[in-house]
Amino acid sequence: MKQVSSFGIDPLDATFGAIVTDIKLAELSASDFSKLHDSWLEFGLLIFPGQFLSNEEQIAFAQRFGDLEFDLAAITNVDENGQVHFDPDEDLVKTLQGAMGWHCDSTFMPVQAKGAVFSAHIVPSSGGETGWSDMCSAYENLDKPTQKRVLDLSAYHSLWHSQSKMGHEPEVDSSYGFHDLDPPLRPLVKTHPETGRQSLVIGRHAYGIPGMDPAASEEFLQGLVDFACQPPRVYYHKWSPGDAVVWDNRRLLHQGRPWDMREPRVMYHARIAGDPKTEFAAHA
Repeated sequence: MKQVSSFGIDPLDATFGAIVTDIKLAELSASDFSKLHDSWLEFGLLIFPGQFLSNEEQIAFAQRFGDLEFDLAAITNVDENGQVHFDPDEDLVKTLQGAMGWHCDSTFMPVQAKGAVFSAHIVPSSGGETGWSDMCSAYENLDKPTQKRVLDLSAYHSLWHSQSKMGHEPEVDSSYGFHDLDPPLRPLVKTHPETGRQSLVIGRHAYGIPGMDPAASEEFLQGLVDFACQPPRVYYHKWSPGDAVVWDNRRLLHQGRPWDMREPRVMYHARIAGDPKTEFAAHA
């Protein structure tokens, strides 16, 4: 195990990610956070077992990475009255099921998110894992002709698009991402602003490569996802209550995994805002 300051880093058996031990995120010194931030850039995903962060502590930890796109959102099938929702025709359930496709947060907004802090409060008896996939390694392992090809391509990103494929079309502004702005056009390859590594910008929100037939675009983009999201570039975390993670949204795709929605699952998500200088994309 590689030791970093007063805590331990145990790399995952993947091209990214590490489990961090001997640490209390709510009591992290400035010097240890600086080293933790370096590890975050190196590994892309850091997993902290058994933190049991309060909502306030989770927000405070996320704020150490920068301004927040939003401070805290419950990702759950339990409403404010404690009712568990599992009807597949409900908007809430459709939203949760949509997030089970590989995606990158906020690519459908003008400014893509920088990262996220996620914590587990109530987990089902089985299923409900979260998976991540390494888009830097994916790009670096494409064959040379495909690498060259994707450098010249872009795609639009829309939550409307990704959810409509499931038959889910809520009203405008009924929830985050269902806005009436033009969808941003993002290059399929971006350079990470802090590490300099190139990565694929793909996932379920991407569609409509300009100059390409829509069906051919869909097939090409899905082929990239299929190639990217396989070992050794993937990791699935089986949650225990109290676990927390932070990931780099500029490098990783992620997805939720199915569970029996008759069981409650309560997670909290704090989203770290992207830098408009590097994460902005306009409609073109």
